[in-house]
Amino acid sequence: MTTIALEKAATALVELAARVEGGETIVVTRNGRPVLDLVPHRRGRGLDVEAGEAFLRARGITRGPGFIADDFDDPLSEDFLIQPSSGS
Repeated sequence: MTTIALEKAATALVELAARVEGGETIVVTRNGRPVLDLVPHRRGRGLDVEAGEAFLRARGITRGPGFIADDFDDPLSEDFLIQPSSGS
């Protein structure tokens, strides 16, 4: 992993980009402290719900309160919608 000062990185961005495209990670520093990493781009893959559930199952964690029911976004029945509220 290469480290470069921010001032030098600003003038060498094209060269650094080529190195990052080749798979290298470059740490950019300011006053000797890391401020950012230049890393190869990764296309977003989205959320894998099935993998998350498999992860939980493998650790003995089952769904409990706090999870959204399978029918959460089903339309409500008309009877429910026309009932007066029982609030005070």
